[in-house]
Amino acid sequence: MVKLYRDFESQEEIDAQYNIGASLPGWEKYLERYISDSASTRQALECQLDIQYGPTLDESVDVFPSPQANSPILVFIHGGYWRALSSKEFSFIADTFVKQGITVVVSNYSLCPKVSIAEITRQNRALLAWLSSNTHQYNGDPDKIFVSGHSAGGQLTAMMCSTNWSEEYGLAQDLIKGGIAISGLFDLQPFRYSYLQPTLMLSHELIMQQSPCFVIPETGPEMIMTVGEKESSEFHRQAQDYQLDWNNKGMKAEYRSEANQDHFSILYDLTDEDSTLFARAMKMMQKSR
Repeated sequence: MVKLYRDFESQEEIDAQYNIGASLPGWEKYLERYISDSASTRQALECQLDIQYGPTLDESVDVFPSPQANSPILVFIHGGYWRALSSKEFSFIADTFVKQGITVVVSNYSLCPKVSIAEITRQNRALLAWLSSNTHQYNGDPDKIFVSGHSAGGQLTAMMCSTNWSEEYGLAQDLIKGGIAISGLFDLQPFRYSYLQPTLMLSHELIMQQSPCFVIPETGPEMIMTVGEKESSEFHRQAQDYQLDWNNKGMKAEYRSEANQDHFSILYDLTDEDSTLFARAMKMMQKSR
């Protein structure tokens, strides 16, 4: 049989690796918890919601300011395979970080098939450009911007870290000081042959432009690629391959496998003060202080 992608000969084989909902029974409980915990976070913390960073209504952010001025900023980009969810399900990310003196900015953006993945990337780049000149009103320091994202947000995190901020936006090339891609997707090729293709409408050109593994920059920030131990072998392989791609250009990157975590529970590792992932994220951001 003809290989569709690497050693995969059928959509069923690809979906077995990447269709998370089908491979993780009861995943809906995580979404319910995200929603509940996010509502509690918005009640407990000072926050400014639905701030427009671009011309369309989808281009908005929810900001949870640090209590201290000139704090590091963590931009969080949500997942949902580029076609689902919003900033509102991920407010809970802010809780622990704000208490540690980090301003948290949760990104919202348009979804497929309303827009393409290229437009989603453009919107999040526009957010970072907007944030660079609008940080102080949220107690943030424009020289201490970090980006993290989950799943599709991991792909977007990598694309933010690969951006030529100087040539394309007239900003400092080191605008982003560090990236944390959680359960990220760095090669979009398999999705052209997956159950997602009717929604994502991936072309060869789009794959080449929006797969982080094909647009490695000559210089970029420190990155962490982390995956839940219980995730499929393809999620681990993609993270490991991308780490090597980054290292091969002389840039600092590390791959992590978070013990006992799956694709959804890993986000609670990020927000757990006692976890090694939270400690590693804080270590990265504290370097800028």
